[in-house]
Amino acid sequence: MNLETILPPERTLFDVPGGSKKRVLEFFSTFIAQNTPSLDSQEVFSRLIGRERLGSTGIGNGVAIPHSRNPHCKTPLAGFLKLSEPVDFDAIDGEPVDLVFVLLVPEEADDTHLALLGQVARVMGDLTTRQQLRKSASQQQLYEILLQAIHRQRDEDTN
Repeated sequence: MNLETILPPERTLFDVPGGSKKRVLEFFSTFIAQNTPSLDSQEVFSRLIGRERLGSTGIGNGVAIPHSRNPHCKTPLAGFLKLSEPVDFDAIDGEPVDLVFVLLVPEEADDTHLALLGQVARVMGDLTTRQQLRKSASQQQLYEILLQAIHRQRDEDTN
């Protein structure tokens, strides 16, 4: 499974208000539940915040990858948020986060979950990609930059 197939343009969100880690996760949970009838915003939020309690998903360099399993998630879903202001995400490097890549996967999707997390980590681990994402001026541009980065990563993985 590829990130491109689970991240449509409408789930790439530009200039999202931050405030706090909790507010960002609440915002995404509400957004994804409004756009995915099988999901309940409270359950999505509860699972994402529960995962954060196990350890922050802030991977450093201003990036967080909140993720969780969900029994009502039929196929993996991704969302990307570029925050209007960085927020404290308890990241491993102590730096605030402004780029948030969220993954929701079905309850039983062990290998898929790990493979997708690995893809996201490789895409977001690229300095040039992060710089371009931060300089983006629109939702469309944000999505195009992500798509290019996903394609580059896929090409590198197949070579």
